[in-house]
Amino acid sequence: MPVNDPYNPYPPQREAYHPNREGAGVNRAALVIHTIADIAAGFLILWILLYLLGANQGNVFVGFVRDVADWLAGWSQDIFTMDGEGLRVVLNYGLPALIYLLLGHGIAARVRRL
Repeated sequence: MPVNDPYNPYPPQREAYHPNREGAGVNRAALVIHTIADIAAGFLILWILLYLLGANQGNVFVGFVRDVADWLAGWSQDIFTMDGEGLRVVLNYGLPALIYLLLGHGIAARVRRL
């Protein structure tokens, strides 16, 4: 037989919501890896654009971007030796940008699954 409980169409109130914080550190680490890869690829792509658009090589900002891009793509310099200078810059700096994006996002996804 039913107990004399009054009908209540609303579920009973639960305690205050406490978000699950077990994966917060993992998600933060993955975000850091993801962001570093994006910044590295961003510098390389920015240098490609500045070069193709004929930016003033004597400008301090352009020099800074070129130096950072040279450092990031140092391992891939002169993989492609083309006659056209623009195509050579696109390939020699675009390949590392693509690799940084793929590796960074792949590693971040793997870290999130931990």
